[in-house]
Amino acid sequence: MDNNAVNNISSDLTYGRGYVYSLQYHLVWCTKYRKGVLVGNIADEIRSSLQTTAEELGITIEVMEVMPDHIHMLFQTKPQLRLSDAVKILKGNSARWLFLSHPEIKKQLGGGHLWNPSYCVVTVSDRSHDQVKRYIETQKTR
Repeated sequence: MDNNAVNNISSDLTYGRGYVYSLQYHLVWCTKYRKGVLVGNIADEIRSSLQTTAEELGITIEVMEVMPDHIHMLFQTKPQLRLSDAVKILKGNSARWLFLSHPEIKKQLGGGHLWNPSYCVVTVSDRSHDQVKRYIETQKTR
């Protein structure tokens, strides 16, 4: 076995007990009917809510942008957390919190749900990481 192989491991890897991983995802989801309700203080509050929930799940959000009708997020997570569960919890907790603190938003959506049930998630490699990060960071300037 080549002893130098260990030195070639990227510093972006995370070490667990018996495994090594680097799981990065670009996640996008939209409000129901693409309604532009995530504006002003609400955008800041939803960002804070998502950050809190992510920390509780062990998710590290590298960059997030809250647009009026959708959210972009680049994050890292552990392999033990099922991605579908993470998305369900992020969307569910943020909607519950937002409807409790801003009931007028529920009226704007016809008394229904905050989020569209679908989402888009893409794995991010070392080569595309900086591109995705730049893309998310420049969403509001486009």
